[in-house]
Amino acid sequence: MTADDSSNVLSPLLKRLLGGLPLLEESPTHVLEVVGVLESYGEVLDAYSLNLIYQGEQQFLNPFPVFRFFNGDLSLGRLWRHLNHDRINFEYAEYCQKAMLWHGTGGLDAFLESGRFADICQQVVRLKRRHDPLLGLLSALFPQFLPELIRSAATTHALGQFWRVMSDLFLDLARAHREGRITSVASIVEFVKTGLVAAAGLPIRYTVQLHDATVAILPEDAHLTFLVDVAVPYVEAVFLRGMPFLGTLSFNAQATQIPHDQGQFAYGALFADPLPTMGAGIPPSLLMQDMYRHLPHELEASYRSQGRGVVDIHVKICMSFQKAMFCVTNGAINGTMPYPLDDPDPRHQGANREHCTAWLERLRQAQLTALPASDPKTIRTAGHH
Repeated sequence: MTADDSSNVLSPLLKRLLGGLPLLEESPTHVLEVVGVLESYGEVLDAYSLNLIYQGEQQFLNPFPVFRFFNGDLSLGRLWRHLNHDRINFEYAEYCQKAMLWHGTGGLDAFLESGRFADICQQVVRLKRRHDPLLGLLSALFPQFLPELIRSAATTHALGQFWRVMSDLFLDLARAHREGRITSVASIVEFVKTGLVAAAGLPIRYTVQLHDATVAILPEDAHLTFLVDVAVPYVEAVFLRGMPFLGTLSFNAQATQIPHDQGQFAYGALFADPLPTMGAGIPPSLLMQDMYRHLPHELEASYRSQGRGVVDIHVKICMSFQKAMFCVTNGAINGTMPYPLDDPDPRHQGANREHCTAWLERLRQAQLTALPASDPKTIRTAGHH
């Protein structure tokens, strides 16, 4: 895509943002897709959140967390269902956690790299050495081993707290739709924006119990909050950057299919192709399967009536999910707008324009073809892409 072509694509989107219109065009089908898929996603995030918080609190520094996905409720029945893959794919939650940890952006990462956090890590190391000879030996041989595990645990718990808020928000959205309070794409974006703004200042804290001692891993005096320190890094790491999936791109440096600069990564949810491989190496496929288990009846019936029915339903869910994530991103853009859109001050209008332009530049190569409204009967299905 040339610069002129890209400008022609982004200019109408900039006008929509500055005019208070949603990025996703209005249509009854879009409302059905976005509300339905976010309701399903809310149910899945509830499970993800509970498990990540359990891992952070009950599996802290466990060197062999074999049963970490069971939330402490291990039984033969659950183990059998787990082995038969009749379960939520918590591996996708871990993929998101690893993406946040690896890309390391925003306030959470700044604290995890601070001297204050290094002191907390040393406090944990001293406690563990007295009670756990194995971890004590590993810590002596590899001084950064335990701090890295603690850093990972902190990211795990923080992501669990973030998803707790988002799960409630998406389920509240579905409830508002059933009550007739959500009738358009614009009202969806406004609902998400209002929810994000309301949760913006929620504190992010994390404490663990270590041999009768309570240690604050993410203490109150770190002043970490929901929106700036966790939500924005999550959007950066998962919506925008992501990680290249094994089997779809060459990791050979000579092939240059993966940029050297992590900041140039564009493998996030808003960029991904809907690949229905269902292989373990394609984490979004795992999420689509989880959402399929919780699809509202009305949305599932709509999918069954389109194209190839349920044969390519994971692709259909992925396409709807991207539309929903554009709405969530739209809510984040609106919620962080420097000034009200109706502010007459030219300087403030310019600041709003710069804010929107910066976001759209990040979305230049995203799946923007998902934004226009289309007749569901004309949607191209898997095998026709």
